[in-house]
Amino acid sequence: MSVNRCVCFISRLQRHFNSRTPRITTSSCHASSGSSLLQGQHRPGTVVWSRDVSSNSSSPKPPDTSLFVPVSLKADASADGGVGIELTQPLDKNELLKVLNRFYKRKEMQKLAADSGLDARLFHQAFISFRKYILEMTSLPADLHIILNDICCGAGHIDDIYPYFMRHAKHIFPMLDCMDDLRKISDLRVPANWYPEARAIQRKVIFHAGPTNSGKTYHAIQRYLAAKSGVYCGPLKLLAHEIFEKSNDAGVPCDLVTGEERTFVDPEGRAAGHVACTIEMCSVTTPYEVAVIDEIQMIRDPSRGWAWTRALLGLCAEEIHVCGEPAAIDFIKELMFTTGEEVEVHNYQRLTPFSILDHAVESLDNLRPGDCIVCFSKNDIYSISRQIEARGQECAVIYGSLPPGTKLSQAKKFNDPDDPCKILVATDAIGMGLNLSIKRIIFNSLVKPNVNEKGEKQMETISTSQALQIAGRAGRFSSKFKEGEVTTMHRDDLPVLKEILSHSVDPIETAGLHPTAEQIEMFAYHLPDATLSNLVDIFVSLSQVDGLYFVCNIDDFKFLADMIQHIPLNLRSRYVFCTAPINKKQPFVCTSFLKFARQFSRDEPLTFDWVCRHISWPLAPPKNIKDLVHLEAVHDVLDLYLWLSYRFMDMFPDTASIREIQRELDDIIQQGVRNITRLIRASDTTVTDPLQAQSNRHGQTGRGTGSTHFLTGSRGQRGQRASGQMMDSSLASRLVRDGLLTPDLLQQLQREWSKDQKQDNSSQRALDLEHQVNNKGKRKKKKK
Repeated sequence: MSVNRCVCFISRLQRHFNSRTPRITTSSCHASSGSSLLQGQHRPGTVVWSRDVSSNSSSPKPPDTSLFVPVSLKADASADGGVGIELTQPLDKNELLKVLNRFYKRKEMQKLAADSGLDARLFHQAFISFRKYILEMTSLPADLHIILNDICCGAGHIDDIYPYFMRHAKHIFPMLDCMDDLRKISDLRVPANWYPEARAIQRKVIFHAGPTNSGKTYHAIQRYLAAKSGVYCGPLKLLAHEIFEKSNDAGVPCDLVTGEERTFVDPEGRAAGHVACTIEMCSVTTPYEVAVIDEIQMIRDPSRGWAWTRALLGLCAEEIHVCGEPAAIDFIKELMFTTGEEVEVHNYQRLTPFSILDHAVESLDNLRPGDCIVCFSKNDIYSISRQIEARGQECAVIYGSLPPGTKLSQAKKFNDPDDPCKILVATDAIGMGLNLSIKRIIFNSLVKPNVNEKGEKQMETISTSQALQIAGRAGRFSSKFKEGEVTTMHRDDLPVLKEILSHSVDPIETAGLHPTAEQIEMFAYHLPDATLSNLVDIFVSLSQVDGLYFVCNIDDFKFLADMIQHIPLNLRSRYVFCTAPINKKQPFVCTSFLKFARQFSRDEPLTFDWVCRHISWPLAPPKNIKDLVHLEAVHDVLDLYLWLSYRFMDMFPDTASIREIQRELDDIIQQGVRNITRLIRASDTTVTDPLQAQSNRHGQTGRGTGSTHFLTGSRGQRGQRASGQMMDSSLASRLVRDGLLTPDLLQQLQREWSKDQKQDNSSQRALDLEHQVNNKGKRKKKKK
């Protein structure tokens, strides 16, 4: 070995002994220039206040280190070659293992590591990796080799390992070296400063507060139509489409912008002065004279609340007209105080009264024209609609997964005074976006599935706000019924409903926030080896919000991120794909999403022919409920294509053709919904519940007599009062409904249960016989 190389390494070791500082080979982390924007750099002259900022900045919350995934180190040969061995001697692996285990047990080292960001979990993971690295590497860096040799020979202290241990820990956990920068990027305490254009003007905020059917949105829209330019932001495509049509009918040119659609009134595609959009699609950089934000109480929604926060803080409009429940007034005032903007409140009263009846309907025989039965399960809708038509009455059906065109068609059918359909069966989808002529709202249940702020699904009683939103659809101002009525289907639900409606709506206290693509990209700059799902998890873990905000649930985002993690996509494209609004409960939609991403990653355009092959177009009218559900899923897939086409126009080029077949599909679905009872009957012949059949044979009937196997919803929750056989029946129906069991498997299980029961009975009879024989023998002995 050359003398120059020896001198070089000896001098490096000398520097190490003098300074006791580790030699870091990775580049240090620095915040990118964009992070200053995230910290709220705003224009001179604007003042933004924040609640509880000082307390949060002094003691940032510790990160959730369970989210830190160690980076795999490449087993490259050391740049020092065998210099360490040449300068000293080969290391004894057994002795090394003893030394490393002694280092691991030293409390002083654990405390030092904790001060550097390694809690007990990370310290253990880093040590396991460090030990494996030392014991399995054929050649260690010269300085580390010499230190370990000195310790093994008794010439060094075991604590000398610490700098090298920390160097290794920062290699496998790169976030330790740039934790301060990551905290700055994920600092969400002053979101108002993210919108410098809005902060540069003095906006006037008008809150139109009132219950449903009070005219609050009407007054805001009148100001919107009178303005030179304006934007309407609504929670649903149906609402945006309604304002789009209303504006153009009034002679005010208005464009329509939703996630899946762009409609320009100008033939040459020039933007009109007015635009109606879904709230996620509103522009926070375009100046307007008037902006209308509808249903502002949804700012606290666990999943979508961030869109209302973004619109309220970011819209560049001289006047912001906010419409919603009075329960949001105080919170909006407090939120606007942080931006230095005052709130003017206009209160409205309901235009037509509604009353809570003193009696429940109790039987479908007691239905009247203008009734709407509200269910929180599609299965209940299927069952009740069939029972209604079995009584010789027609009914319309509306639920959330139906295409907008089908919903409007069913609403038109119900509203038409010349149509024989006088009954509506619907989910809470009627709470927004549809004008319906309803006399009486009938709650079939007061319990619905819900997702809490943690993303956990649970069954819970509807809130006062939800009950009022639905009940308020009775007796609309513009309908033929000038007074509304509200009641329940079942007698024991009525006092519960009265109790719910007697309470005031809980005040809104927080607004939702959501990480942006730019923030995630900056995280990825610092953590290039982390997956998108892991980046978002770490972001949320480190994020700091003041008392006015919360971070929205990101489970759907992570679900999609994990689904396409194995597909090679750049970070921005991957992020866009994961924000797609899809129904993850539909397997066909998820499969299509995966295929779209895979085709996109190959840089192969998704043509009209490719999509038609995938969905097997053309499609036949549905023959049963299963076919109808599949057609709804195909409609969602076409929606997904259109949504992606506006983000990646070159890769999803056939928008017009896809929209055309989607309209045809909507007509097919409408035809199926019009014949929904026939589809249910067809489904009954192909999918039966043997446990239900056995229950009926034994004469075990419940409240839903005559119902099909689809009736497995809220009334089944009263199963504690029923027999065990009915409990089994309800469970079997739910398993079949959710796809966890097929009818064939269910029948097979029934046969096996019957067989087991027979075997148990035979065994019991044999035991009884044996017992009798033994008893006879004992009696004979006693007689002798």
